[in-house]
Amino acid sequence: MNFIKEQIKTIKERDPAITSNLEVLLYPCFKAIIYYKISHYFYLKKHFFIARYISEKAKRKTGIEIHPGAIIGKGLFIDHGAGVVIGETAIVGDNVTMFQGVTLGGTGKQKGKRHPTIGNEVFIGSGAKILGNITIGDHAKIGANAVILKDVPENVTVVGVPGRIVT
Repeated sequence: MNFIKEQIKTIKERDPAITSNLEVLLYPCFKAIIYYKISHYFYLKKHFFIARYISEKAKRKTGIEIHPGAIIGKGLFIDHGAGVVIGETAIVGDNVTMFQGVTLGGTGKQKGKRHPTIGNEVFIGSGAKILGNITIGDHAKIGANAVILKDVPENVTVVGVPGRIVT
């Protein structure tokens, strides 16, 4: 139950349009994270079919696809959410904010760890694509529609295709 209270607090703090705790229950991010937690539990127990069934149901209901094998820290906030994809070997740190259309995906060329690792307190703008076994440092900002194929250090802003550091 603590997790649910924390998630409600996270959404209320980061979305000024939310006016009540009840309204949070309608939010796609809230539903997607709850589904993820359940599917991840089954994934860890090696009940892969059940885990994928739950995650596929979540994708249809919310438009947010989080593979049950991904590792998600506390305080993930996905604003709007439609089209977000988080791959199987992705790792997402604490208090990450991402917007619609973000992909944490593979390049199709790797085996094993093939999705990104996102640090803590990272902001990922709409439509950003972060691909491959790369690391995004803590407190980094990824601009809208950026395509990131290489590691990003802490405390920088990256924009463009391909992504380049601007601050």
